[in-house]
Amino acid sequence: MRCAAIQLEAVPADVDANLASVERLVEDAVAAGARTIALPEFFTTGVGFWPELAGAALPAEGKATELLLALARRHEVMIGGSLLIRDTDGDVRNAYLVVTPNGVAGRHDKDLPTMWENAFYVGGNDDGVIEAGDLTVGAAVCWELMRTQTVRRLRGRIDLAMTGSGWWSIPDWWPRAAFRRMEQRNAATAWQAAASFAGYVGAPVLHAAHAGTVRCRMPWLPLGYSGRFEGGTMIVAADGSVLASLSDGEGVVVADVSVGRCAPRTAVPHRFWLHPRGPLPFAVWHYQRWHGRRYYRRHVAAS
Repeated sequence: MRCAAIQLEAVPADVDANLASVERLVEDAVAAGARTIALPEFFTTGVGFWPELAGAALPAEGKATELLLALARRHEVMIGGSLLIRDTDGDVRNAYLVVTPNGVAGRHDKDLPTMWENAFYVGGNDDGVIEAGDLTVGAAVCWELMRTQTVRRLRGRIDLAMTGSGWWSIPDWWPRAAFRRMEQRNAATAWQAAASFAGYVGAPVLHAAHAGTVRCRMPWLPLGYSGRFEGGTMIVAADGSVLASLSDGEGVVVADVSVGRCAPRTAVPHRFWLHPRGPLPFAVWHYQRWHGRRYYRRHVAAS
């Protein structure tokens, strides 16, 4: 199957501008022969600690879903990607949709918001296994690629993993030498998390990412954040070999993929995390979770 993964430079919280970019890039992927296309996490908004995200969530059957369905039907392709959806219970979730010409094949809600993401949505608890015609697709989003619980729910059960991320860099703060070393490790982890996932689940992986700069406030700190998305869009064969990749800038990668499940090549470690996070991501994971849950209740959750 010819597959594509899209790398996006999103306009913060500008749903219409980002949907226009998604349509253009999907058309590019189709022109290259792709039949299955992965979009990144937060393809309607990008992600940062931007208050505007509180109002950018869409209904489950809103204009983003309508666009994906129209593209799938127009070109007879399958498309997957995640966006902020406000459900009928009033909560917002980071929902990965898989659509085909026949409709929405399924949805996976990211299990645990990452860091400042806690301010804008709540987690889900589904297994992410989606039947899409003759294929069984496994959906996973960003730091779900970092956790053993993701591997356990998908391992040996899927023919294709469709994944996406919006993975930001560690800022260039003082002391710069120390922060730059941490960023080197962070960038390597972002790449490794996607590239190694096929070996854990026993299926090829389409991984779509964001690129470009990120600027926003830092929760509970007097400092602003200035950094970039790590990129790392790639298509990975079931044996773990990277068939195509893109590190910088907006674009599309395309490759022919042997779709189907096989025996996983990599053992699942007996711990929560698949990859080490380092002391700074560890600290930020906890403090921004505490801040974000309070922010969500005050500013995002329906009254």
